[in-house]
Amino acid sequence: MRLSILDQSPISKGSDARQALKQTKQLVQLAEELGYTRFWVAEHHSTSGLASTSPEVLISHLATSTEQIRIGSGGVLLPQYSPYKVAENFKLLEALFPNRIDLGVGRSPGGGETIRLALTDGNKKNLMEFPRQLADLQGFLDEDLPKDHPYRTIKTSPAIDTLPETWVLGLSRRAAKHAAANSTGFTYGHFINPEYGQEAAEKYLSSFQASERMPEPKINACIFVVCADTQQEAEDLALSQDLWLLAVEKGRSTQIVSVEEAKQTPLSKDDEKRIEENRKRTVIGTPDYVKETLQQFSKRYQTDEIMVITNIYDAEKKRRSYKLLADAFRLQPRTASPHHSTI
Repeated sequence: MRLSILDQSPISKGSDARQALKQTKQLVQLAEELGYTRFWVAEHHSTSGLASTSPEVLISHLATSTEQIRIGSGGVLLPQYSPYKVAENFKLLEALFPNRIDLGVGRSPGGGETIRLALTDGNKKNLMEFPRQLADLQGFLDEDLPKDHPYRTIKTSPAIDTLPETWVLGLSRRAAKHAAANSTGFTYGHFINPEYGQEAAEKYLSSFQASERMPEPKINACIFVVCADTQQEAEDLALSQDLWLLAVEKGRSTQIVSVEEAKQTPLSKDDEKRIEENRKRTVIGTPDYVKETLQQFSKRYQTDEIMVITNIYDAEKKRRSYKLLADAFRLQPRTASPHHSTI
């Protein structure tokens, strides 16, 4: 089974955005060494706890810092942008880093109404336009817009002989249907909502429309993972992620607190219930346990690729978690380059 990583460049309490972005660079270099398939970065705005605001910029930096691993967006908030501009951004990235770029897009509004208006310069777009925007995006990339399309004569530059892989990130059968209809890959966000994953995967696979660009369906699922040498250590490390998720849901500061602070934080009955519910989005444990559980997820989602995300306080323990996971699955390490990190 293949493993990939989604990283949001989370900021631990007492740290800052520069350090978080430095840690993302260290993590992608480690991921390449360990044999992970792809490394995606997120798009989040107006938050104190996540440093990744512009996937396109960060992708270029990370791809320059690596040599083989696929780098992509998880994902660009397509409803806020021009499909043409997104297509050209990612064709340029593909020109710079051939056969290494993934263009993941999502329907998320990216935040509240004020953030949406700021992103669109006051022209708030209707989320229901997503299917049309996705079709336009793929049309610009493939240069096969319908003959009656108003932008049919526009060229999408630069002209290159390869294309970025397009992926739709979603939480429903509707998103799966859009991915299938446009011959893109499909990523289910189990780490956000595990409830509809299996039926979304089935919808995508049964509806997929093959194309020259993507003759076969590609699907993965993204899941929170905390892996450690012992179950108790994994449970302790996961406490910082538990409190972070709780804070995100309450609209509070989203910096990740230490395990010690998490243990000392008083929780209401509702908080405890919510943390227990959020654990359904997470796999926590030893390498053998995590491997077995992810293999079950792989069968559920009918895929040989799982994407993992780990948002814990300690950056070294986070890298260790990914290392243990890679060892458990016996990923094939790549030859390390001089700029690569090790643990």
